[in-house]
Amino acid sequence: MNNVVITGLGMVTPLGIGVDETWKGIIGGRSGIGPITRFDASDYPCRIAGEVKGFNPRDHIDGKEIKKMDTFIQYAITGAREALKDSGIEHENLSGSQRERFGVVVGTGIGGLSAIEKTSAVLREKGPRRISPFFIPAVLCNLAAGQISIIFGLRGPSSCPVTACTTGSSAIGDAGRMIERGDADVIIAGGTEAAITGLAVGGFAAAKALSRRNDEPEKASRPFDNDRDGFVIGEGCGVVVVENKQIARARGAKIYAELVGYGMSSDAY
Repeated sequence: MNNVVITGLGMVTPLGIGVDETWKGIIGGRSGIGPITRFDASDYPCRIAGEVKGFNPRDHIDGKEIKKMDTFIQYAITGAREALKDSGIEHENLSGSQRERFGVVVGTGIGGLSAIEKTSAVLREKGPRRISPFFIPAVLCNLAAGQISIIFGLRGPSSCPVTACTTGSSAIGDAGRMIERGDADVIIAGGTEAAITGLAVGGFAAAKALSRRNDEPEKASRPFDNDRDGFVIGEGCGVVVVENKQIARARGAKIYAELVGYGMSSDAY
């Protein structure tokens, strides 16, 4: 690639809401890993996770729209809003032709698992007539990208790669290739996840994939250590604005980085 740059950043992480708060946490040496509070994990072999704290969707999304979205979608919209603002692109002032060249590639590994669990309980306890009409749009993986497109009025390519833990990287790579071949001029790209639920933690724990260092959560994630014993599940989103280099320079954009290459392989087995 020789024509693709990054011009905006947006994040929601266990260290803070937004890029600045997350960065402050990193340079301050804080850990975002702690005891699970989303559900009673006392009977689980793994009782730690990276939970996002202090997130209020009403600070970022129109209240009447929130019920249509599982948390992973809410995180994605929040990150996209920050990345757009950081890029200097005023989406309200985009022309029709600019909107048609503005895409979204945001993926998720699992999607709306929390809403699936809650709605399964409604089905068992109250029957099918009590299922929310917003259940399906709340849980579909592609609705993170879809809702971003709708809210910000973007009409370019919309895509949702699903490649487990590499989903965010896949999204950025796919976006770069779309811009390189001329499918779009600007793309919001990244990954989002909100799957700290009883089913997800229980499933990964059953596969012996999660760390059991419950007494020292801040030291549990150590993937390259000889004493590693699994990963630590987390949540949040990371989003960037990927842009055609000439267009970014022409509008005087702040360029964080250039995307010069991307590749995929299936050799982890």
